Amino acid sequence: MIKNEPIIAVKDVEKSAAWYQNLLECNGKHGGDTFEMLADANGSVFLCLHKWGEHEHPTLSNPAIQPGNGLILYLRVLDLDTVWNNAKAMNATIEEARHFNANSGKEQFCVRDLDGYYLMITL
Repeated sequence: MIKNEPIIAVKDVEKSAAWYQNLLECNGKHGGDTFEMLADANGSVFLCLHKWGEHEHPTLSNPAIQPGNGLILYLRVLDLDTVWNNAKAMNATIEEARHFNANSGKEQFCVRDLDGYYLMITL
């Protein structure tokens, strides 16, 4: 089995963690101002947040480069209605309103997080 737990660089780990927790109703497993692990209700980590420039990782060192270039964070959720309503209530930057994607055969919507990462959220 292969499991992917992407790590993205963010300006403010605590603020970004709170944003994701409000949007997705997920939990933090690590805590702190330089690194956070976001987990679903079962405790499975699905995304990590890392402060720009910490720990000398070469691809997380330069916040002047546009975050997320060439990346889509594709998130599958159990309750799209709740996450959609959370996004609207948070005044999240909605790139694509909720719609049916004929290619995937699923409902989805797309938002930008606080650092500009593009999230595609679907069932």
